[in-house]
Parts: sequence; C-alpha cells; structure tokens
Amino acid sequence: MTEPAHHRVDVALGDRSYPVHIGPGVRTLLPGLVAATGAARAVVVSARPAHALPSLGVPVRWVAARDGEENKNLATVAELCEHFARFGLTRSDVVVSCGGGTTTDTVGLAAALYHRGTPVIHLPTSLLAQVDASIGGKTGVNLPEGKNLVGAYWQPRAVLCDTEFLDTLPPRERVNGYGELARCHFIGAPGLAALPLVDQIARSVALKASVVARDERDQGLRHVLNYGHTLGHALERATEYALRHGEAVAVGTVFAGLLAGALGRIPPARVAEHRDVVASYGLPTELPADVADDDLVAYMRRDKKAEGHALTFVLDGPAGPELVPDVPEDLVRATLATMPRTTAPHASLTASPR
Repeated sequence: MTEPAHHRVDVALGDRSYPVHIGPGVRTLLPGLVAATGAARAVVVSARPAHALPSLGVPVRWVAARDGEENKNLATVAELCEHFARFGLTRSDVVVSCGGGTTTDTVGLAAALYHRGTPVIHLPTSLLAQVDASIGGKTGVNLPEGKNLVGAYWQPRAVLCDTEFLDTLPPRERVNGYGELARCHFIGAPGLAALPLVDQIARSVALKASVVARDERDQGLRHVLNYGHTLGHALERATEYALRHGEAVAVGTVFAGLLAGALGRIPPARVAEHRDVVASYGLPTELPADVADDDLVAYMRRDKKAEGHALTFVLDGPAGPELVPDVPEDLVRATLATMPRTTAPHASLTASPR
C-alpha cells in the first residue's frame, strides 16, 4: 500500500525516539507500526467505531473510550487496566488510543502503569490532542484538588495525527484546539494562523518535539509549553470544566501577557499582541463573570509548577518565555482585576468560530 503524503516529525529521545505522522489518511500506517512492536495482540481504546481504523493483523479487544474531563480520573485508568488484564495483555503487546485528549491521557497512563510499562500508539482525533496532548509522553489524570496531579512520563511508540478525523469536529471543539495553537505564537512558533491547518499542526508538533527532546521531564525548558496554563487550569477547575481546556488556556494566555506587562517584562504593544493573537482564532479573551478571584488564586497555588504554594507562571520577557517564580499575590489579583469579564455565566462562555 502506498503511504499517504504527510508530514513526519521525529521526537528525538535516543532509544525511545518515535515518529509523529501528520496528514489525511495516516491511520493506514497503524498496522505496520503495530507489527513493528512485535505485539501478539492489541487493546484498542477508541472513541470511533471499529471500521474507522484498519485491521491491525493481530487479535484485538475493542474498548469504548470515554472522552471528557469528567472521565479523566484514576477510576478510568483502573478500569482500562482491568480490560488489559482480562484480555491477557502482556508488556510485549500493544495498546492503541483513538480519541481526544482525555483518551490520550488516560490510556497513556494506563499503559505506563500496566505491567510497569506497555507499548502504546496514539491516534488523536481532536485538534487539541493532535497539537498537544498526544506528543511528549506526559500522561495524567485529575484529582478534585486540581488538574493533572497524578501521572507519569511514558513515551508512545508512534503518534498518528490523521487530519481526516478533524472533519467531523463540532465548531466549538475545533476552536478549543486553537487555544494551544495560539499560545505557540509566544513560545517559538509565531504566525501559525496564516498557514493551512495541517501545517499549523505540524509546526506545533515540531516545536513541542524540539522542547521535549531537550527536556523530557520538566526540569527547565519544557515549562514554556505551559504558557497560559497556570490560569487556564485554574479556570477549568473553577468552572467545573464548563470552560474547555483550549478556551481556558486562551484566556490564560491573555492574562500571561498582562501579568508580564505589569512586571515590566514586556512593553504595552506586546501585551496587546497577546489579546490580538488569541482573538484572531475566535477564542475567548475575557474571564467568566461568575468566577471568584479567590478561587482562581487558590487553584493557581496548586499548579504543578508551583513550589511551596508560591505563585509561579511562564511569562514572556526580553529573553523570551521563561518560568517566573514567586510572583506577588497582590500583583496577580490586581492583574485579574484589569481583565474584562463576560456578562454571561461561565456555563455559556464560548467564542464564535472563525
């Protein structure tokens, strides 16, 4: 079979390196990738029907994926591992995820834990998962206390970003994915909005791959990928996930620009650029009307980047984005106060798709 024309980006991690294929029809590469693992059987956790994927050439157990933040928890991971065990999966076999960001995260963590590490291949089906969640080996689930507080680093064997899956996304879900693309403008990939979508995905993946190759486990540089995420994660929790991840990161990116300006790290024009770029994607730029600053500050203190409950942000500056610890709480609150608020409650906060 002739391989589809597509982009390929390699995540260079020595003997754990792997390819990311991006383009229409790349799911046809899946049987060859499964064969390359040497697996005798596979578990496919999929949000799509079986006919959406090619035959893998080995016995398969199909498990229905459950996307959505309400399913991104340890109970889902335990249930997945039970499916693996009942099928007799071994660490020489393979797990395949086919779904959005929640599926990628939960299946990735289940694969990392089962037999202390079972090969996994990701087929992300949402824009958000293709540009971010499926790349880099971070797996994680939520606790009531915060986002992604339980997880592991477990690199996949390959990632297939089949852009044909995106054709069926509802408008709000596509806009949600733009949130991660918008923040790329400020961490090393400006001007994405002018490119065709497949090229935007490829540029975003290449940026993330280059960062992960230099800092796999968040020792320094990889923190820049969390641009806009400190407030973004807090907004998700404070709205009980009515505000979706990409939407929340978009608002968080606007806030990051304002906070960097308040600290004197960037000039007013660069502050304004944050809002302009986010708005150009049709993403929200305002805080929800009914979310309290006290709640946001409390959740930001629980952010994974924080040390000793100090407020920590990734902020733009003269040398580019970097981790800025110990940001004064009064300045954070004052900056939140400068942000416009929607007139509607958070449950109805959504932007118009471009």
